[in-house]
Amino acid sequence: MASIDPLVSVAWLEERLSAPHIRLVDATWVPPFFADRKSGKQLYDEQHLPGAIYFDIDAIADQEAGLSHMLPDPDQFASQVGALGIRSEHLVVVYDANDFYASARVWWMFRAMGHDHVRVLDGGLKAWLAADGETTTDVPVYDPETFTPRPRKQLVRDLSQMQAHVADGDATILDARAQGRFDGTSPEPRKDLPSGHMPGSFCVPASVLQAEDGTMKPASALHELLGVHKHGPIVTSCGSGVSAAVIALALARIGNYAAAVYDGSWSEWASHPDNPIATVS
Repeated sequence: MASIDPLVSVAWLEERLSAPHIRLVDATWVPPFFADRKSGKQLYDEQHLPGAIYFDIDAIADQEAGLSHMLPDPDQFASQVGALGIRSEHLVVVYDANDFYASARVWWMFRAMGHDHVRVLDGGLKAWLAADGETTTDVPVYDPETFTPRPRKQLVRDLSQMQAHVADGDATILDARAQGRFDGTSPEPRKDLPSGHMPGSFCVPASVLQAEDGTMKPASALHELLGVHKHGPIVTSCGSGVSAAVIALALARIGNYAAAVYDGSWSEWASHPDNPIATVS
């Protein structure tokens, strides 16, 4: 996988939009603390790429976990994506209306389930519209398919594993939240959750990985930002396991497909009072 760019361009997709081996997935998601904004499904209903199906990260999730959009077990994932019309042989191309916010998460989810045939549309809906790409409100209906998961546990971290990493210092932890939240100088958007970071972690805001037009920065620029963290065990984190996948996607672009995502991220870590929290004084 090291030589494969995990992103595809608008031009690439335009040439293959109706190809039968491709399933196009709209993963638009809006955090619930943005109560004044439309939901991802509402944005999808207003316009989406022709043939795109909607992937709801809050529905295709472990509903018993007590945390938002946690990775479901393999059987649930297989059942739900199969019901969307995605089979194991499909090349899944994911995009969203918020740059890479949730499309990277869905890319990671498929990879965590052993599906390597997945790419992300560089720049998402914004780039598609900028190129005068066609959109529609028509919702495609595909026949149910069989998706066979092959879980990669090494791409996922849970709380106990993160507690061990922090205690032993045996993994590089990259946090995608904004600098103020990482430093502990800005509040968390989730009520009653303290800001700060896991001791020994590094702040790499997801926004710094993107160019001004919403596409991901080229590999040369990503090497400058992430090259020092390219090798060795890497775990990415954020507020709730969504933008953490943007770092994993960027690392894959420079050849490291092995980065894991801490699924519960800061929402889980900071809710346990015994977990250490570091701040910048």
